[in-house]
Amino acid sequence: MTGRALATLLFSALLTTTATAADEGWRTGWSSAPDSAGPALPAQTLRQVVRTSTQGTRVRIRLSNLYGTQPLAVGAAHVGLSAGAARVAAGSDRPLLFGGRPGVTIAAGSSALSDPVDLAVAALQPLAVSLYLPAPVAVSTVHGFVLRPTYLKAAGDATGAADFPSAATDDNLYFLSDVEVLGPDAGRTLAVVGDSIADGVGAGSAETAGWPDALAARLQAEPALATIGIANEGIAGNRILNDASKPYVGPSALNRFDRDALDKPGVRWVLVHEGVNDITGTRLLAAPADRVTVEQIEAGMRRLAERARARGVKIWAGTLLPFGGTKRFWSEDAERDRLALNAWIRTAGVFDAVVDFDAALRDPADATRLNPAYDSGDHLHPNDAGYRAMAQQVDLRLLRP
Repeated sequence: MTGRALATLLFSALLTTTATAADEGWRTGWSSAPDSAGPALPAQTLRQVVRTSTQGTRVRIRLSNLYGTQPLAVGAAHVGLSAGAARVAAGSDRPLLFGGRPGVTIAAGSSALSDPVDLAVAALQPLAVSLYLPAPVAVSTVHGFVLRPTYLKAAGDATGAADFPSAATDDNLYFLSDVEVLGPDAGRTLAVVGDSIADGVGAGSAETAGWPDALAARLQAEPALATIGIANEGIAGNRILNDASKPYVGPSALNRFDRDALDKPGVRWVLVHEGVNDITGTRLLAAPADRVTVEQIEAGMRRLAERARARGVKIWAGTLLPFGGTKRFWSEDAERDRLALNAWIRTAGVFDAVVDFDAALRDPADATRLNPAYDSGDHLHPNDAGYRAMAQQVDLRLLRP
């Protein structure tokens, strides 16, 4: 081995060791996968409220410029405990640094992790994250479905303001992809890679935002599990095999699996709950690549399982919920594919565990439909009771040390 090759090998090992040490004790408090290019933005301050899944004593955030076409300048960033709406609780505001500096420039397609700050965060704690954009942004990076508004203030850097009393609001989540917390034990994170059902479409409010949120609340009843973080990587309209092609959204699960699941700090488990959009897209879209078979979906899920195991991560799968009664998506062929995929998930032995959402939420009188008690009204997405029922299907023994 040459001296240069040896030096390269040692440098790579040092980087790996440093990254591992930097993540020790950290877990995902909140996460939301960037899913599309958003609108242009003027110079302004954004304030966004998110809710952590678990407790911690220190906080850091990740900002994404995944869909940007030019470097993203963030002039300042703050985090604090939310006091409702755009208010920050007195005494809790913390300025964030990036490599010791108050601002950061993020290359197109990249992300940036802030330095940690001391901030005691309770489980299920709403946090206010404020970002100052000192210059216009041509193409933003967003997560397109949110239940809490983003507050927009036009007058300069207001990241440290206690309130935005007359701010405009928006329904996109901009740039913020992760809030990570340092907990009292070894970091443990469960990542959920899903579609609109993980994303919480059909939920009644931001406090009941979907089944991963209901699961986070459920974990708080068990002290041994209360410090597990949940990374909700649901994207409404997402597919396993193919990237965005309207009305389907976001990079495929195969293309985003590392970034949105395996690279999360402390990740021990991944639960995949996707496939229904691959099935419906086969019938709605004309492009040959979008017309996929159940066998191709199964092969994609096998690849996800192989990648998780190669990283020492347990992988679970959830069965697909029925969607009979939907106007655009359901057909007898689609139902046959759903049943075939569910049977494979249950019996193939590919996954470390199976969470049978279908068995729990289907209508006892018509297995092609959601139980009316759990139906949000569109016959595709559960309501709050349905999301709580989904959270109950996760066997907590799988999470115990």
